[in-house]
Amino acid sequence: MIIKDWKKEILTIPNLLSLFRLLLIPVYVIIYLNATETVDYIIAAAILAVSCLTDMIDGKVARHFNMISTVGKLLDPVADKATQLTMTVCLAVRHPILWHLVALFVIKESFQLIAGYVAYRRGKMLAGALMTGKICTTVLFVSLLLMVLLPNLSETAVNIITATDASFMLIAFCHYAFTYFRKTPMLLDINKDCQ
Repeated sequence: MIIKDWKKEILTIPNLLSLFRLLLIPVYVIIYLNATETVDYIIAAAILAVSCLTDMIDGKVARHFNMISTVGKLLDPVADKATQLTMTVCLAVRHPILWHLVALFVIKESFQLIAGYVAYRRGKMLAGALMTGKICTTVLFVSLLLMVLLPNLSETAVNIITATDASFMLIAFCHYAFTYFRKTPMLLDINKDCQ
């Protein structure tokens, strides 16, 4: 019975898709960092596109077939953030200004992790990703994917993209900070609202 429950909790299609996204990360890193031809960058971008597609699919599958699990709630965002961080770091190797974005990303995600943990210890949890966070993720992914596809972008274009991404990231950061510190309705009572 325990083995059956274990399989039901972990070996689900959404979780396997999240694991697949994690496995794609080292493949992307190797291809992108060793890219010299246009086709190399296209392949790297295609890998990211597949990762994005599986991310959209796993959430829909989980909700539609009632495959939402505790493991999935942890694994899915880990795969998302690991992919985003990897994309940013790899691009920063070629465009040093992006190291500022990497630092901001780490600060934002570290805050969310710590604030989420503190809230959980107090019997609270975030109802779900905030809209500003979703928009930030979309803008970040699209802009970084564009930079992967167009490795010879001018310094001005790279600076504009970096500033844009940083702005959306700061807005999302402030929104999450406000949500946790002001204890808005987005923070649910685990014992009541989540049953």
